[in-house]
Amino acid sequence: METFDLIVIGSGPGGYVAAIRAAQLGLKTACIEKRKELGGTCLNVGCIPSKSLLQSSENYWNALHHSKEHGIDIANVGLNFAQMMQRKQKVVAGFNDGIAGLFKKNQITRYTGTAKFLSPNTIQVDATELTAKNILIATGSEPISLPFLPFDEKKVLSSTGALSLEKVPKKMLVIGAGVIGVELGSVYQRLGSEVVFIEFLDRICPTLDESISKNLQQLLTAQGMTFHLSSKVTNANISDTVTLQVSSADKGESQITGDVVLVCIGRRPYTQGLQLENAGITPTPKGLIPVNGMFRTTTPHIYAIGDVIDGPMLAHKASEEGVAAVEIIAGQSPTIEYMAIPNVVYTEPEVAAVGLTEPEAKAFGLKIKTGVFSFKANSRARCSGSDDGFVKIISDEATDRLLGIHILGPHASELIAQSALAIQKKMTTLDLIHTPFAHPTLAEAIKEAALAVYKRPIHR
Repeated sequence: METFDLIVIGSGPGGYVAAIRAAQLGLKTACIEKRKELGGTCLNVGCIPSKSLLQSSENYWNALHHSKEHGIDIANVGLNFAQMMQRKQKVVAGFNDGIAGLFKKNQITRYTGTAKFLSPNTIQVDATELTAKNILIATGSEPISLPFLPFDEKKVLSSTGALSLEKVPKKMLVIGAGVIGVELGSVYQRLGSEVVFIEFLDRICPTLDESISKNLQQLLTAQGMTFHLSSKVTNANISDTVTLQVSSADKGESQITGDVVLVCIGRRPYTQGLQLENAGITPTPKGLIPVNGMFRTTTPHIYAIGDVIDGPMLAHKASEEGVAAVEIIAGQSPTIEYMAIPNVVYTEPEVAAVGLTEPEAKAFGLKIKTGVFSFKANSRARCSGSDDGFVKIISDEATDRLLGIHILGPHASELIAQSALAIQKKMTTLDLIHTPFAHPTLAEAIKEAALAVYKRPIHR
């Protein structure tokens, strides 16, 4: 029976990053992954394939709708969906090989199979038993289904099935207008699907600042998507088509029919089969693994990170936690500023946010001041032809400290990095105002929003 300093269960963005960091710190490390490919949900059936399809579908959409305004005449624009899917898989395979190479470089022992605890220090992987001084659980999460709509990945899709369709459906119904729903809905709307959302709450992407959420919905509606808000799916009939029974607060009972239905109502921690009871760990009613501020479970040498613990289910959060947990095991004292962890929605335009929303800031008893600046007044956005959206800054009225930066607009996913740094370093609004920004750039909208907090933007 081989013994390790650390066994990592799961090779997603939390697990594989943790394993590499552990090896860098000199720990004899093993990583167990149930899939044949490394990278977990994010790489194989989540972040990476979805962003590949989002980019491809955006290129197609722009060729159809925006090339002429730039003086580019493209005749007979066609869609080769099979080629698009092949490219997506090629991107994924490249990263699979890349992580495998990093494991080899860092001398991480890799086991393929399902892990289960036999005792707090012993793990079985199929027929192999391993022991470790420390164990890190990084098994991620899985999509939640509705009781009357089990996934078959043909007519009733999870996000996994939506990334592997053989053809573009004429009409796609999406239950849940959260981040995953609007991203995948965007892919198929651009490729020609009629996309209809049924959302239980009264707005889309409810974790976003309300002004961002409402404006995003308006822009997606203008692109052709349909939203039924404050609506609940109560039943379904699956045949050659999918018919949903929908109960709406203002429209009563109705039926909506489509070719497929994508169910995006959330994700739950994936811990099935781990036999956590043999490790002295009891999950919460929601399936989360309780940990303390150092990622330790109730069994001190067993740690947990990412989607299986409390907090937003974000790949980059899991990576940060994986590094921190391993450094704690190695005797270091890392910290994570959770307020500086950004959230991104890869629609067109993109959404990115870091820090607090207005209601969150007020819930802390803070008096706030805000500034908003539109991309329509930003020179780079106007030059590129992508000027929808705005930047919103929230700061503390008493201290001027930045509390939240929210961006709806072009390349928001890239712009948010400097905003996250500003939150991380506890910068003030005046710090942003006094920072030189290159011209012409999209980032200037952030500086103008900071100026707007003081009611003195230059270009508005």
